[in-house]
Amino acid sequence: DIDVTRQRPQQLDGRTMIYVEPVIRGGWRALAKRAFDVTMAIGILVASSTVWLAAMVAIRLDSKGPVFFRQTRVGKDGELFSMLKLRTMVVDAEARKAELMAQNEVDGPLFKMKHDPRITRVGRTLRKLSIDELPQLISVIQGAMSLVGPRPALPSEVAEWDAPLRDRLRVLPGLTGMWQVSGRSGSNFEQYKRLDLYYVDNWSLAHDLRICFRTVSVVLSGRGAA
Repeated sequence: DIDVTRQRPQQLDGRTMIYVEPVIRGGWRALAKRAFDVTMAIGILVASSTVWLAAMVAIRLDSKGPVFFRQTRVGKDGELFSMLKLRTMVVDAEARKAELMAQNEVDGPLFKMKHDPRITRVGRTLRKLSIDELPQLISVIQGAMSLVGPRPALPSEVAEWDAPLRDRLRVLPGLTGMWQVSGRSGSNFEQYKRLDLYYVDNWSLAHDLRICFRTVSVVLSGRGAA
């Protein structure tokens, strides 16, 4: 898939050819993306501080276990990093995953259940409003993630990827991305693959801004949250 905005008509020996502009991620564009990430991440963290506090208290009162959930994810160039989220499931959720695999509602290496019994009462609300994702802003500030990019995958998922899908690892994973704003948990694996690769192959600062604006709409509506 090639973004039409990258296509330019060119005259060559009396013929009109279509020239596809290359995607440039380095130089001032990389600096601008990093500056945008850090500035927005710090701003959102400060602005959402009361939401954090309320969510942490609610998690503590609702179920036993830690407030935060830490998990290893695969970052740019295949490097592993530790991703932090607010806990939305029971403490033994990972151990119970195997017994629920037969009820998986998506294809490919992803695992999703609309009515996952491991999700706590408070956790369901936090997920619907995407509040559980806020701690990932720390990873953005640290440079392991970006505000916009492909979903950070689990090592077990990456092990099942084919060669083309590994192109996702050319960029930093994101807090939000094309897959998240185009259906989120309602997308199947083929859509997930195509949308993320489209983002990688056609990246631009303008795309990042459009995805950020669409994310606000998706979060406020709770559309496709799981």
